[in-house]
Amino acid sequence: MDTRVSESDLRALLARSRAAWQQRPPGYAQRMDDLARLRAAFQRRFDTLAQAMSADFGRRSLHESRLADQMTVLHAIDHARRHLRRWMRPRRMWADWPFLPARTEIQYRPLGVVGIIAPWNYPVNLALIPLAEALAAGNHALIKPSELTPRTAVALAALIAEAFPPERVTVVPGDAAVGAAFAALPFDHLFFTGSTAVGRKVARAAAEQLTPVTLELGGKSPALVAPGYPLGTAAARIAQGKLLNAGQTCIAPDYVLLPRGTREAFVAALRAYVARHYPALRETPDYSSIVSERHYARLAAMVAEARAAGATVVTLPGEDAHDAARRIFAPTLVLADPAQPLALLREEIFGPVLPLLEYGTLEEALAIVRRNPQPLALYVFDGDRARVARVLDAVPAGGVSVNDTVFHIAQARLPFGGIGTSGMGHYHGHAGFLTFSRPLPVFRQARWSSSALLRPPYGALAERLLRLLTR
Repeated sequence: MDTRVSESDLRALLARSRAAWQQRPPGYAQRMDDLARLRAAFQRRFDTLAQAMSADFGRRSLHESRLADQMTVLHAIDHARRHLRRWMRPRRMWADWPFLPARTEIQYRPLGVVGIIAPWNYPVNLALIPLAEALAAGNHALIKPSELTPRTAVALAALIAEAFPPERVTVVPGDAAVGAAFAALPFDHLFFTGSTAVGRKVARAAAEQLTPVTLELGGKSPALVAPGYPLGTAAARIAQGKLLNAGQTCIAPDYVLLPRGTREAFVAALRAYVARHYPALRETPDYSSIVSERHYARLAAMVAEARAAGATVVTLPGEDAHDAARRIFAPTLVLADPAQPLALLREEIFGPVLPLLEYGTLEEALAIVRRNPQPLALYVFDGDRARVARVLDAVPAGGVSVNDTVFHIAQARLPFGGIGTSGMGHYHGHAGFLTFSRPLPVFRQARWSSSALLRPPYGALAERLLRLLTR
């Protein structure tokens, strides 16, 4: 374990935060102030955060950091501040009819201290959006950033220290061993974003403490292009989602299903897209590096296996676009047979490698999708509403974008989360407030209670009432 943070240190941090929360759980005014201070500190320090992310990656697009980290975090904070009073309002209703004239309500109470384990691919977005929603719900929090982005972790820690007292929010540095010990703490809720493999370990650790978990994982997210849909439009929108952060995005299109006979035209459209938007791939600051040598080698091994198995590999704009020294992995298309037992077709790719598969009928395409666990995201390119509905009925998915990719994650009014091995639980907007809140049911008896008619000794009136209630 990282010597800077021992297991006893972690427990002390949690105890301090819990004691402060129990002494004074944040009300509306405190929550609004917390969100305002988070926003102000984030704006002041974003340039430092962006530089840290770029240094951790080796090269990370500043514009993509502004789009995927700055804009989304600000949008989440502003949305929470705009709607918080309504979210906190108790939901009042009548009691069930046998108990009238009593009334009931649901109050939304904070959970306590929340643990947030953030990943390396969007180390700011995926730490601060859960934090904003946990604060909106009235919680304190401990944040564990990824060990793969150490400079960003330092910048996050400085931001949080500027905005909050340490008993309210603290950033915990450390390696994977610290992360494992962090996951085993008895939080009131644990929020994890990362791979399915690590998510299983986090869930097992949390289960020992009976800690509720939200797991935002990944998987094989397909893009299904229907017959007759404009290939140029589909290619541009799929490429935009796939090449964001060089494919290191949990909801990036993982593979594309194309009507038989259209693959070559689709390759040509993708080639034109890369030539237009990344004219000098090795030099452009708009194309990000792969985060580590290990991940670069993993992608290269996947492509080498596919090539050895007879799949056609197309590198855009050309083979010389790769730069292993700077971990620049060029956009790579793999024209494969869906039946081939390739790692690319079984495992989440998490990089700028895109298998292109052909299908004959819609049922054949759906069968290919069903070979993999339920996807985190599903992308359908089709102008036929009935056919789109058929696909959505047939493929359970965490979220869907129709005729585009990834943008469903940016909608504050839509819950975001996985299904099956792609995750459990939701956040974003009101869904995040509910995730980090405890619904407290309250029954309010009226001055006159009908239950007084059902007290012993039971007589004829009680007998008639029971017959009425049990018909």
